[in-house]
Amino acid sequence: MNRINELFANKGDKRILSIYYTAGYPTIASTLEIAETLEKSGADFLEIGFPYSDPVADGPVIQHSSEVALRNGMTLPVLFEQLTELRKHISVPVLLMGYVNPVLQYGVEKFCQSCRAVGIDGAIIPDLPMYEYEERYHDVFKANGVSNIFLVTPQTSEERIRKIDELSTSFIYLLSSSATTGKNLSVSEDTAAYFSRIRNMKLKNPVVVGFGISNRDTFMRATDYADGAIVGSAFVRLLNDPNYQEQIPAFIRQLRE
Repeated sequence: MNRINELFANKGDKRILSIYYTAGYPTIASTLEIAETLEKSGADFLEIGFPYSDPVADGPVIQHSSEVALRNGMTLPVLFEQLTELRKHISVPVLLMGYVNPVLQYGVEKFCQSCRAVGIDGAIIPDLPMYEYEERYHDVFKANGVSNIFLVTPQTSEERIRKIDELSTSFIYLLSSSATTGKNLSVSEDTAAYFSRIRNMKLKNPVVVGFGISNRDTFMRATDYADGAIVGSAFVRLLNDPNYQEQIPAFIRQLRE
């Protein structure tokens, strides 16, 4: 059982909170220090994004962070070098999130081996096709103990969701909408029906909601239907402040309390 499975197995009634941020933003050296502060402040698990020049699923806040991170010199080799110290400081589950092109350039097997070497628990690669993962990469991920996280949208068919549930080993990432990141979550009748439909399928894997979670209200509404929720753009926006480290504990508290 890896760290992600342990987290969900032992959560009880707790609403799991994950925070996303971009490696190399706001500075090339900020990746680990942000992770440490987030864990100390009460985040349950972390998603570290590796930047890409064409982040098509991301809204302007995360797009900007990727542009700055790339200018700062962040690459997958640089990130893995930084993460060699990860498990000396961080005990919560950590996932990497990004697009498939940098992974293919780095090498999928090498990527999984590097994740294992530094203690990364899983990967979220939204544009990695499910059939390609199943046919070509499943065994590589499994051999290195890296959970591949699949995304579900309001348009995903029940048949595909069942297949995703079958292939998943930790949790399923439930997109609150088909919009880009950074839009505010609005739990309309349609969204509530979508969330309820997923919950009523009684999937074997936990479900975590992402896209549009920015404050306590949206966090609570999302976790009424799911096991946890992910905050991304709202946190990345906080990193624009020169004193972001001092503000992280209060940011986490306002989501929880």
